[in-house]
Amino acid sequence: MKTIVSVTAGCAALMLAAASHAQNAPGGTAPSYPTRQVRVIVPYPAGGPTDVMARLVAQHLSESLGQNFFVENLTGASGVVGTGTAANSPGDGHTILFVTNDFAVAPTVSSKVPYDALKSFAPVSIAAASPQVVVVHPSFPAKNMQELIAVAKASPGKYNYAALGIGFGQLSSERLFRLGLGLDVVRVPFPGAAPIITSTLAGHTPIAFLGLPPAAPHIKEGTLRALAVTSAKRSPVFPNVPTMDESGVRDQQSELIIGVLVPAATPKPIVDLLQRQIARIVALPDVKERLDALGFAPVASTAEAYATQIKADIETWSKVVREANIKVE
Repeated sequence: MKTIVSVTAGCAALMLAAASHAQNAPGGTAPSYPTRQVRVIVPYPAGGPTDVMARLVAQHLSESLGQNFFVENLTGASGVVGTGTAANSPGDGHTILFVTNDFAVAPTVSSKVPYDALKSFAPVSIAAASPQVVVVHPSFPAKNMQELIAVAKASPGKYNYAALGIGFGQLSSERLFRLGLGLDVVRVPFPGAAPIITSTLAGHTPIAFLGLPPAAPHIKEGTLRALAVTSAKRSPVFPNVPTMDESGVRDQQSELIIGVLVPAATPKPIVDLLQRQIARIVALPDVKERLDALGFAPVASTAEAYATQIKADIETWSKVVREANIKVE
């Protein structure tokens, strides 16, 4: 009898130790994930803010979860190519997708997007956010938004502005310049932030509307003049640049967000684990320092909050697309 009790007690101890190990594993889940290297898809070119963010997170996930998280840039069609690839990947946690607001915009402008933004993915977290910014070439005769409005209205059709092509998160530029303010300015679409910067620095497009991170170094150097940011509060990176609301331009709040998604079938314990890991990572001093340099603030939202944001974005951009009569097929 003593032998049986001893064996039973030993088994119980082993079970308790295993349970404790599982509980103490990252996220409090059983140590069975990941079982191999994890593909981190970024549907935008290398070097952009989303790519930088993905690589920061991937590095720390590799260190904490014991498997290689490798970033793969699958570009094309305003992020649709890489996003579609992720949507068709197995839902086992070994494919992760980093996106911006483009994720919610693309389905509103085209019926040919190969995924359902609400059904094909499970949201994990909004990792970081940054306002968008209106910048002008230093030679442009406007030092604030009200002066820009006055200059544009005084010369209808004379000025053009650079913005990301239809399907990108900065689609709100249509609303800002054409719908919200009723300005007669010519919209010049570009495939990315880099060519927008190049064109505006050269004065070819004297006005630009884009995310703050790629514009930040040029604002600091004085080669671009920032007129306003689109966030509810001023950016801590540029505290002297007013918000749209402070500039007298109402209902123009928007942010460039970087979010993390996984295929819809991914088990919830894995989603929860990734969310907790991302919250931990974006709070690390070195990551926060890098995000500050890029003009981003860490967010680390819950999965539920990100799902709500996606639904709100789809509703917002659908309205913009209808009112601007934008059609992409």
